[in-house]
Amino acid sequence: MQKQNDYDNKRKKTLRWGYLFATVALCIFVMFLARIVVLQNTNVQEIKDDYINSNYRTATLKAARGNLFASDGSILATTVMRYDIFLDFKTIKDTVYSNNIGALTDSLSKMFGKPRADFRKRFDEQKKHKNQYYSLVKGLDFDQYDRIRKFPIFKRGKNKGGFIVDRNYKRELATSEIGSGTIGIDNGVAKAGLEGAFSKYLTGIDGSRLEQRVNSSQWKPIDYWKVSEPTDGQDVYTTLDLRIQDIAHSALQKQLVNFEAKHGTVIVMEVETGKVRAMVNLRKDEEGNYVDAYNYAIKDNIEPGSTFKVVSLLAAMDDGFIDENTTVNVGNGIWVYAKQRITDGHGGGTYDISDVLAKSSNVGTAKLITKYYAEKPEIFLDHLRRWKLFDKMDIELPGITKPNNLTPQSKRWNAGALASIGFGYGTNINVLQLATFYNGIANKGKMVKPLFIDKIMQNGKVTFEAQTQVMVKKMASEKAVKMMTDALTKAVEKGTGRSIFTPNLKMAGKTGTARFEYWLPGPMKYRASFAGFYPADNPKYTCYVMISEPNTAKGFYGGTVSAPVFKEIAGKTFLKTPQNVEKEMLVDRKVNLNKMVEPNVKVAVNNKQMPSVVGLIGKNVIPQLENLGYRVDFKGVGRIKEQFPLQGTTISKNQRIYLSLQN
Repeated sequence: MQKQNDYDNKRKKTLRWGYLFATVALCIFVMFLARIVVLQNTNVQEIKDDYINSNYRTATLKAARGNLFASDGSILATTVMRYDIFLDFKTIKDTVYSNNIGALTDSLSKMFGKPRADFRKRFDEQKKHKNQYYSLVKGLDFDQYDRIRKFPIFKRGKNKGGFIVDRNYKRELATSEIGSGTIGIDNGVAKAGLEGAFSKYLTGIDGSRLEQRVNSSQWKPIDYWKVSEPTDGQDVYTTLDLRIQDIAHSALQKQLVNFEAKHGTVIVMEVETGKVRAMVNLRKDEEGNYVDAYNYAIKDNIEPGSTFKVVSLLAAMDDGFIDENTTVNVGNGIWVYAKQRITDGHGGGTYDISDVLAKSSNVGTAKLITKYYAEKPEIFLDHLRRWKLFDKMDIELPGITKPNNLTPQSKRWNAGALASIGFGYGTNINVLQLATFYNGIANKGKMVKPLFIDKIMQNGKVTFEAQTQVMVKKMASEKAVKMMTDALTKAVEKGTGRSIFTPNLKMAGKTGTARFEYWLPGPMKYRASFAGFYPADNPKYTCYVMISEPNTAKGFYGGTVSAPVFKEIAGKTFLKTPQNVEKEMLVDRKVNLNKMVEPNVKVAVNNKQMPSVVGLIGKNVIPQLENLGYRVDFKGVGRIKEQFPLQGTTISKNQRIYLSLQN
């Protein structure tokens, strides 16, 4: 009985202590919950400001800009990966550091050509201070990154070797034949050239990641939390044909050097579609080299001179004022009109209409235009308006100029203005717009918009394909267009362009020799031009060549300076089609046609095994791999000389493949 009582007393005592403990625990828990509620509702912003915002931030992960291609798939501009290497000395164990630092500094010394003692001194100091984000090197390419990550200590990775990699993108041009003036830029502030034109397609969607403060000026990425991957930009295929671009670049550069000119430009358009197959802009830099640094074809308005006579006379042909039987007496090549002295540089006498163009008669053109339009110049100017020569061209490329033409409403208009406009003065227009006009004649009177974009692709699929756009359905009557074509053909066969005549390739075109800044004292400055199309009887391409400020002691006429560039381009571009082209037109050919016609080898990924692509042409292989769902990073152009992963490696979809191509 006594034992039962002792048991009951102990049980009651134990229960009391248990209840007391539970009560105290419950009170603490309630207080803890209350504190949480208080914290959540009172000083949230204070904690966020004092700790979270000051120690963590959301950083932008830049999306890779899409690739810019030529029409045949050759790379013009690409985004390449660059690697910045940082070291977290706090995560490297002392034993690992002491056992391997000698081998590491040895490797770094060999790679960067600096004394190993310099690396050792810096590393020991950073290790002592436990720097968590020490910048070792920036801007490595993949080969360099692949080498350095295998060094002692670094090969242990981020958590044990303190090896932190920050990946960045860099834009690189892949060909020297098209420089920054044509390809352009988009740096977020300014836009120019092809890069600026197609930026809305090339630009991807940026991602984000969380970064933690390391010290007052450094932030360390947290790769495992709140990472939003960027979406890369689309790939843009331009209309440029690298083969034709190369031919035009070579021909223009050679002539600029020969005549010691300041700058020049060439436009080559495909007649039927309006696709710009070549656009070359070269100017002499301070060192005397010719570089592509400014787009003269669209950014400069010029007084075109005699190439504008085609515009003037086509208006009169369309209105029926002149035909094949029209003649004009140019006298001795000097005519005074409205107190303005107009002169010719070629002969005199009575010309038919084809002679006016063939001999580039200023007097003949001025007499005809003033005869029919002096009383009502607006009728003449309305032709220019209908041909869009008053309008700023609606093209993708930024920076194109708007024509500036004299009209009766202008303060500078006078009695002789119409005569000057007739032979190419008093009107300011860019080369691309003039080339588009000539292309309309070549296209039997249908003026089409110049195109710079072929298609847009993303993940191997075409998202946009450009279509030919008609600007003017019928520029003039069929009779007027044919009459002008015949006159331009005669200008090459017997006129000022006869120096480039060849019976093997029928060409039509007009020379131009324009003075500029003629109101300033000093030696006269000239622009030499040649505009035309070929073959004249079935035009395929239109070409406009302009060379500015040639050395006048060597020559300055369009037929001498610019026409040979046109001839070389015409002859060499027609290597593609069966033509009986004379040998002298093919000299100095830089393009290897055998490479152009090499068959496209089919690439297949079987059983998820990486195939061997070494030795194949990159422009054939890269689109195939991307179409299969792999992201390809590459550098250089031409054939593939190295690949990663290696042949036989198991690869998965969306995996990056790195290719190194010959330059």
